[in-house]
Amino acid sequence: MTSPITDLEVSAALDRSCGRIRRNLKDFTFQCQNHSSIHNIYPPCENTQWTCGFWPGEVWLAYEHTKDDSFRQAGSILVQSFLKRITSKTEVDHHDMGFLYTPSCVSAWMLTGNADARTAAILAADQLLTRFQETGSFLQAWGPLGAPDNYRYIIDCLMNLPLLYWASEETKDEKYRNVARRHTETCLRYSFREDGSTFHTYFLDPATGKGVRGVTCQGYRDDSFWARGQAWAICGLAVSYRYTRDERCIDYFRKALAFYLDRLPEDGIPYWDLIFSDGSGEPRDSSSAAIVACGLLEMVPHLEQEERERCIRLARCMAGSLTKNYVAGEGSNGLLLHGTYSKKSPFNTCTPEGVDECVSWGDYFYMEALTRLAGPWKSYW
Repeated sequence: MTSPITDLEVSAALDRSCGRIRRNLKDFTFQCQNHSSIHNIYPPCENTQWTCGFWPGEVWLAYEHTKDDSFRQAGSILVQSFLKRITSKTEVDHHDMGFLYTPSCVSAWMLTGNADARTAAILAADQLLTRFQETGSFLQAWGPLGAPDNYRYIIDCLMNLPLLYWASEETKDEKYRNVARRHTETCLRYSFREDGSTFHTYFLDPATGKGVRGVTCQGYRDDSFWARGQAWAICGLAVSYRYTRDERCIDYFRKALAFYLDRLPEDGIPYWDLIFSDGSGEPRDSSSAAIVACGLLEMVPHLEQEERERCIRLARCMAGSLTKNYVAGEGSNGLLLHGTYSKKSPFNTCTPEGVDECVSWGDYFYMEALTRLAGPWKSYW
């Protein structure tokens, strides 16, 4: 794996990233950033995608690093777009309220006391509760509620749960936390294979709530190991432990991390599915490495010294590889190259797009990883 990134390199990478974000403000203050680039250039889009919260998250991270008021102003303008989206219920009938409202609005409330941001985030948490299925105890990912062909959740949802924990802390209402805990229980029961790998999505029986089968939508096939799903699990378990102190989260974190590390290529950046290795000709997914680096650093305070040092070193190596080999050049308006959003295979059902491109969550989590490495950071999650 690439040598660990140094403190000086972290600072330089943050400065470089903030410069790119500052140049992008003209295009993405009154519009949102598309989920992925096209030939390494993000086009603007309306605030309708599940990924739209990541660009504002980058803006707030840049504000934290620079204290430049232009970032605060842009982030505050974006808050109004997210408030409008949740009050008008525009494309919010799915589980990704955390991905949308944690980096865009919880961050703004934490950093600036923006009351509209707080309102929007609590409304988003309320919206997320509408996806909860009592039978089976899970947050249904997509589709009409209760429809048998969509009676499922996905591993990604572990990263939507922090919005619910935050809402309970803000409102002193335990209903949010209780749903988050129940969804986590279901996820721990069904999403993890014995070897520590994960299913992307898991179906339950609408009549009994019992588990039916694990499949993939975005991995190569049902019995392979979608890299970003594994990354969401690693980071989501680390965040879940902070809120729950459930020791099973650490146990599953260790198993999921070991499985992930065992299947990395030499430079530490995975292919889009962990079934692939060097020589496969398949594209990488740099976003997965950025997410895992954040998960490693999230778990560090809860570990003993030897394991803590190992996790820090792994995160520094991953951030080092991304910085040395995957950072986008001046011909791009993104931060990280070689992400993969959705690659079609003969065995999955996904729409092919954003393959070997910049992806908005990859850029965000790269910035978050650098921010975590730069010093103490109060997480938005």
